[in-house]
Amino acid sequence: MYESKYPEVDMAVMIQVKNIADMGAYVSLLEYNNIEGMILFSELSRRRIRSVSSLIKVGRIEPVMVLRVDKEKGYIDLSKRRVSEEDIQTCEERYNKSKLVHSIMRHVAETLSIDLEELYVNIGWPLYRKHGHAFEAFKVLVTDPDSVLGSLTREIKEVGPDGQEVTKVVPAVTEEVKDALVKNIRRRMTPQPMKIRADIELKCFQFDGVVHIKVEAMRKAEAAGNEDCPVKIKLVAPPLYVLTTQTLDKDQGIEILEKAIAVCTETIEEHKGKLVIKEAPRAVSERDDKMLTEHMAKLRMDNEEISGDEESGEEEEDTGMGEVDIDGGAGIIE
Repeated sequence: MYESKYPEVDMAVMIQVKNIADMGAYVSLLEYNNIEGMILFSELSRRRIRSVSSLIKVGRIEPVMVLRVDKEKGYIDLSKRRVSEEDIQTCEERYNKSKLVHSIMRHVAETLSIDLEELYVNIGWPLYRKHGHAFEAFKVLVTDPDSVLGSLTREIKEVGPDGQEVTKVVPAVTEEVKDALVKNIRRRMTPQPMKIRADIELKCFQFDGVVHIKVEAMRKAEAAGNEDCPVKIKLVAPPLYVLTTQTLDKDQGIEILEKAIAVCTETIEEHKGKLVIKEAPRAVSERDDKMLTEHMAKLRMDNEEISGDEESGEEEEDTGMGEVDIDGGAGIIE
């Protein structure tokens, strides 16, 4: 993925565990052409190790810290216990970006029958050097490919009229490669709307409190949205509600939901109600959204079961105890 064959010391890298030996675990460095590294058991945890299998498993992919690199012998010593939460987050973000870039580059190379390393030499690695990461260049390339690819050049050797070999500078990207690259990047990297969500509690114990919540507070909250960020508010289970919006701009989406919450708070407080923010506006993943949907479905099912129990209870009350003979004092008549 990168121009450098080996990682730098004190850098977090993404690895996959290949096998566990007597001294430690052998791993592959996924960002560096799967070269081999080793994590000694003493570098697995800061605490006393009771079970190695609970700390490291074959096949697991995770970030670790580079301790030593011997380029001559090809030895790379790694540590799991020295990786901070910040290192993990930085490594995961970089790896996900690099993996996407590599996938696009590999697809273009396979489609056009070009050597992948040659494509990296002419396009990928120069973009890494210029933009910090090729992913950032690819984002610009979605809308303005010429500004990114136009400045890339490569040297070729030709034989001049006098029979002498001369070096000539030509564009690094042919029209064929450019078209394939732009097509793949636009297909894979077109921005997708993100979902912003806030969780609130709405209560109003006044007469017609439900009307004040549903007709006034909820409608005013939804009216705070616009065409780019429409606001929706849904009941999870009284008194819990969720506000959602979808947008390409995360900051704008959060700002819109904060405005909707402020309008909703003002409206419900006019009727002596109360709004409590349980979870502030934030971007949520598909997994979060799926968990909310499953939670709402479970609550609906629970409510249906409760109402069913109540109906069966009423029937038992009417028929299950028989009739009482009050005059005869004989107790229960079947």
